[in-house]
Amino acid sequence: MIISASYRTDIPAFYGDWFLARLREGMVRVRNPYNARQVSEIALTPEAVDGFVFWTRNVTPFLPVLEEVAARGFPFVVQHTVLGYPRSLDRAVVAPERAVAALHRVAERFGPASVVWRYDPVVFSSLTPPDWHRDAFGRLADAMAGATDEVVASLLQVYRKTARNMAAAAARHGFTWDDPPEAAKAALLRDLSALAADNGLRLTLCGQPALAAMADLPESACVDAGRLSTIAGRPLAALNRPHRKTCACAESRDIGAYDTCPHGCAYCYAVRSPDLGRIHHKAHDVGASWL
Repeated sequence: MIISASYRTDIPAFYGDWFLARLREGMVRVRNPYNARQVSEIALTPEAVDGFVFWTRNVTPFLPVLEEVAARGFPFVVQHTVLGYPRSLDRAVVAPERAVAALHRVAERFGPASVVWRYDPVVFSSLTPPDWHRDAFGRLADAMAGATDEVVASLLQVYRKTARNMAAAAARHGFTWDDPPEAAKAALLRDLSALAADNGLRLTLCGQPALAAMADLPESACVDAGRLSTIAGRPLAALNRPHRKTCACAESRDIGAYDTCPHGCAYCYAVRSPDLGRIHHKAHDVGASWL
């Protein structure tokens, strides 16, 4: 079993102590996000867990935890988003230069295979038009060279929560945003792919197979059993049973909870509102068996 920690919240940035306590106890409980009365208990022992995938905007607070994860013999991959968006979109994430420096530290300590850079979601707005993305992505790709071999992109998918949060941020900060035609998205992705290749990186696209075909890009497997197998030095018995139909990931269990991330990103799909994420983070009990 592969453990995802977590696409529902940022465990490395905000809940590292809680995760470490769960790891040492050897179990975690997870509430069904669609039925809070349904609770699952998941073992976090070497016998039960093939590896971890950590999703974050700030790995620095989690570096000591990664040391213990490795010492316990678990392979892991850090899926780290670095965008460099204006503060109107990314209110509280760490500066991109700090994030890049931390990823180089992870790569030097655990190997470049343990790092995947995420440039997602790609937001089309008056603050971040296509040429802004070309320039920002090119500078980040240059800085990331040597820390990883893959950058995962995705274009903003406008879920109900995303649209509500983006509309609120746009009204507050005075920008506009849109969802352009697929041809415009594919053209930008082809340019980003070339910039990535110039720096020894392979650009893959997450969860949008039709757009990947249009842009002539490979689909990403963010929960990548092959990458984890390489890190572990042994094959993993993971199944290709992703959590959504458009996903190429291996099967995993996510141990996070929605509405618990206080980063406040304007485009977030995982919180109903930035205020709610901050409230739940403040109320968090590090000794609880679930988030």
